[in-house]
Amino acid sequence: MTETEFNQLTDETFRRIETALENADGDVDFELAAGNVLEIDCGPGGKIIVNRQAAMHEMWVAAKSGGFHYQWTDDAWRNSRDGTELLSSLARMIEQQGGGRVEFG
Repeated sequence: MTETEFNQLTDETFRRIETALENADGDVDFELAAGNVLEIDCGPGGKIIVNRQAAMHEMWVAAKSGGFHYQWTDDAWRNSRDGTELLSSLARMIEQQGGGRVEFG
């Protein structure tokens, strides 16, 4: 994957996450900070951080449940350890941290 392809994929992923968070019913706030770091604030449950690691061509997530690395495999961002998909994992993490239910379409 080229750098340009990686940036396009991650930009699209950030847009999908932001759109889902904007439409969520739960208590969740978010901000895309400098350097393409998405901070998802789940209120008292704390924050979840999603960012891209260009050198590794990965998306990284830091949550209370741990740190996770996702690589583009089979047309989705897949966890490098267990193969779970980024958006479904992120929805579960947000719910676990008290941010409510988020659906990524």
